Amino acid sequence: MDRLNMRNRPLQIGILGAANIARNFIAGVAPSKMLTVAAVASRDPAKAEAFARETGVPRFHGSYEALLADREIDAVYIPLPNSLHAEWAIRAAESGKPILCEKPLAVTGKEGRRMFAAARANNVPLVEAYPYLAQVQTAKLREMIATGAIGKVKLIRSSFGITSVDPANIRLSPSLGGGALLDAGSYAMSLIRIVAGERPARVQATASFAANGVDLTTIANIAFPSGLLAQMSCSFETGYHRHALIGGDGGVIETNFLNHPPASGPAILQVKRGIAFGAAFEPLDVPDGNGFLREAESFAASLSNGPVQWTGATEAESLDILDSLDAIRASAQTGAWVELSE
Repeated sequence: MDRLNMRNRPLQIGILGAANIARNFIAGVAPSKMLTVAAVASRDPAKAEAFARETGVPRFHGSYEALLADREIDAVYIPLPNSLHAEWAIRAAESGKPILCEKPLAVTGKEGRRMFAAARANNVPLVEAYPYLAQVQTAKLREMIATGAIGKVKLIRSSFGITSVDPANIRLSPSLGGGALLDAGSYAMSLIRIVAGERPARVQATASFAANGVDLTTIANIAFPSGLLAQMSCSFETGYHRHALIGGDGGVIETNFLNHPPASGPAILQVKRGIAFGAAFEPLDVPDGNGFLREAESFAASLSNGPVQWTGATEAESLDILDSLDAIRASAQTGAWVELSE
């Protein structure tokens, strides 16, 4: 599609769905002069109206189809349950709307490929939303890896855990794409893939499962073609934690790769340069900020000035993450190593 001309007005975003994450997104992007949330849709008209009134969104639609047909909407944000991402991203693409889709992009790599194929066929951008990728903290991490601040990366450990025990929560619904792997594991895996800079070759995993079949805790070993090794863990059965360690042959980096510091805690990014025993970590000062705001403004800039402005995952990275999650899910059923196809 032609780049959107936003020199005279903010990007008009429509939201498909009225869940809590949509509420948080609206609050996060409220200060922006580059974009505005112009409409929200729900399949329940009364819910859409109440949500719009509560959040200050000027318009509402009683169906997703009506929002996609709204000519005043430039692009859509999709925070729907995981199982609905593919259907509505494809329908948004067919409506000519650029798409910012919540992570995980889809439930499977096959779905993700259908989504990107629809976006290409209709000449619209599709990107996956990981707010932490828009943070300065992550930009600095990328820079340090690229410039060899810790030498060649040999090992990555990435973990994300939260407590989620309410059976009514969609995170625990198998039909809606629930489970720790897709929810928290997609974050941990994305960090590994982005630092590694390559597609995994094979994975081996083990997991604990709820009675309905969704995973509650998953741990995976990941091997890359270059020889780099990684470990990923995710859980709905632990207290909140979010941590990554990146070990190189010339030092170590630690980070908590947060979405929204300081609201979610202080941003941590520290580096230990050199390999001497007892060497101290050097804390790096990185600015705080709401990840929804940084991410949405990066999305808006990419629509007006080109994809180089996008700070998030590329298509290749998003598909590699999905394929890795597919392989981890398969391996967790048997404990055997699973190869990722090219």
